[in-house]
Amino acid sequence: MKGLFIHFNSKKFGFRVIVITIVYLLVKLTIDHSSNNNEGFEPKSLVYYLSAFFLFMVIWEASDWLIRRHQQQSGTIYFKDSIRILGINLVIAIPFITVTYYIINFHLYELCNILPEERPLRFRVDFFRALLLTFAVGTSNLFYFSLNQKKHIEEKMQALQKELIASQYASLKSQISPHFLFNSLNILTSLMYEDRDLASDFVTRLASCYRYILDNREEDIVPLEKELHFLESFIFMMNVRHEGALHISNHVTTNPKELFIPTLSLQMLIENALKHNYYSKEKPLEISIFSIGNENIIVQNTLRKRTSEETSTRLGLKNIQKRYAFYTNTKVIIKEENNFFKVNMPLLSKDQTTKTFLSIS
Repeated sequence: MKGLFIHFNSKKFGFRVIVITIVYLLVKLTIDHSSNNNEGFEPKSLVYYLSAFFLFMVIWEASDWLIRRHQQQSGTIYFKDSIRILGINLVIAIPFITVTYYIINFHLYELCNILPEERPLRFRVDFFRALLLTFAVGTSNLFYFSLNQKKHIEEKMQALQKELIASQYASLKSQISPHFLFNSLNILTSLMYEDRDLASDFVTRLASCYRYILDNREEDIVPLEKELHFLESFIFMMNVRHEGALHISNHVTTNPKELFIPTLSLQMLIENALKHNYYSKEKPLEISIFSIGNENIIVQNTLRKRTSEETSTRLGLKNIQKRYAFYTNTKVIIKEENNFFKVNMPLLSKDQTTKTFLSIS
């Protein structure tokens, strides 16, 4: 059981010594094996106190270790996890309890003034009493960790709500930036002289994009279907603007009506690819959007980084990660491999979009 006793804390140790001593004295006052209750430091009392001290420390540290391990693996302890941790703690404790009280009752019986005919009964009494105390220690420890977990999650949720408000504001500023609008109007001006039908289509798509942005400016999460419909117009405008230097393909095969995604996250990733990569008609930028079952949606682009002295702040990617953190523990995975830049985002179910607080049992 590696790492079981590495988290030493003097305050915690002192608190546990006090608790062990109080529990021992209460048990001694109510169920005492000696005929003279005034002899508090007789050998028998000392043996039972030391055995109680040893067992409590082992059980308590085992409980801490099991809880820490589960938190590292899963992050949250639910009711079924508590039952499993308590059960494992009891299984760990049983051998220690058995060996400890077998030694006391069958090897130290003279020191403890235990008569031969009393040994089996005394052993059973000691064993079940220790097992009951183990259950009490494990339960109280889980309750303590649950309260701490609840407090931590409440603080985290408050912080995430503040970050969410800030990220929504930052996202909204980038979504309806004057730069994007001016570029679109410049393209529209040139199209009016070159291809009036295309210009008319461009105006329709531009209006559709801004209608979507304005209609959903208060929504942080939208159905994937709505996001993909907006993306069609956005991709059309980008293809017109970059004239063959950009190839965007959409291969989302999942049911877009039942799944959700942060508003304009796909658009943000496309703009991020355009901002940080070199592309031309001779070497167009390839961007692929595809789904993996109902679990993930991936935006992938060819990687040809611009030669710029300015280091990327990745604000757009951080914005998306923070927005996802409000709804799920599943991480947004960002990778650079095989000359591709890939962002893997989880698809959210309807239940996740309405869940604003993690359950604690």
